[in-house]
Amino acid sequence: MNRSRLGPVAAAFAALGVGVFATIAQADAAGKWRIAFGHRAANDGTITLRISPEGGVPVDVETKIPARSGADKVAKAVRDSLKVSLGEGYHVETDDGEDVVIGRTGKTPKFELTLASSTLTGLEVNIRRE
Repeated sequence: MNRSRLGPVAAAFAALGVGVFATIAQADAAGKWRIAFGHRAANDGTITLRISPEGGVPVDVETKIPARSGADKVAKAVRDSLKVSLGEGYHVETDDGEDVVIGRTGKTPKFELTLASSTLTGLEVNIRRE
């Protein structure tokens, strides 16, 4: 793409102010991941995270999020969904109110964490290895 056209395209997307803005770390397995949420969900929707253990079967965890949920409410809902779906091989907690930290326990293999899908607008999602 022509470099001079990149600015207007990026500005157009920024002006829309819709969609889930996600920054996802490169998919390298790690023993601990952090999901940082920002802003607020503009609509009712779902966010689906994919946990892919090394040598294992990926698990998709879907969380329903009500409209106007702030980052702290989203973090708590995602934490609760992950705890139920992942079980004892993982430790899941909130940190700083707006972050969710997922770590492996015992002999659970390292894993990759990615944003599989989202139907939310306005919510910022940043995933990174710890």
